[in-house]
Amino acid sequence: MSDANDRSDSKKVVFVTVGTTSFDSLVKSVDTHEVKEALFKKGYTHLLIQMGRGSYIPTKSAGEDGSLSVDYFTFSSSIAEFLKSASLVISHAGSGSIFETLKLRKPLIVVVNEDLMDNHQSELAEELAERNHLFCARPNTLYETVSAMDSDSLVAYQPGNATPVAKFIDRFLGYTDE
Repeated sequence: MSDANDRSDSKKVVFVTVGTTSFDSLVKSVDTHEVKEALFKKGYTHLLIQMGRGSYIPTKSAGEDGSLSVDYFTFSSSIAEFLKSASLVISHAGSGSIFETLKLRKPLIVVVNEDLMDNHQSELAEELAERNHLFCARPNTLYETVSAMDSDSLVAYQPGNATPVAKFIDRFLGYTDE
């Protein structure tokens, strides 16, 4: 059986999310021939882009020419199902999107929006990348990140236990342990 047949039998989706704002530089970057080709070479078959309020419209493709199938939408009431069905997530650096994806144990590339003022999100993304929970990129380095990424090198994120902090706050406020 050929590679093309193997690909049609095993759908591998890359889900891109920009959240509720505009992040055209991420959408433009993921829509480049180089990034799409790098994703295809890694075995991904479909690219689904949640483009938010952006004005840049990605190029749709049915993938019939032996390339990545590409589709997009602006908003959804919930992206949970898209995250669950994804084989790889490429996301803006919002903490909600990051932790929701890590909780699902999906490989994640976080792309920092350098156009934001006082970008505290980059600190979170860079710290989690330093701990090998995700890959961190900028729109202009996405191709290099996709090409070099090895999902097997990622370490599963283990959320901390908030119970001691909650109990301390309860005691401080005068609530008793029952």
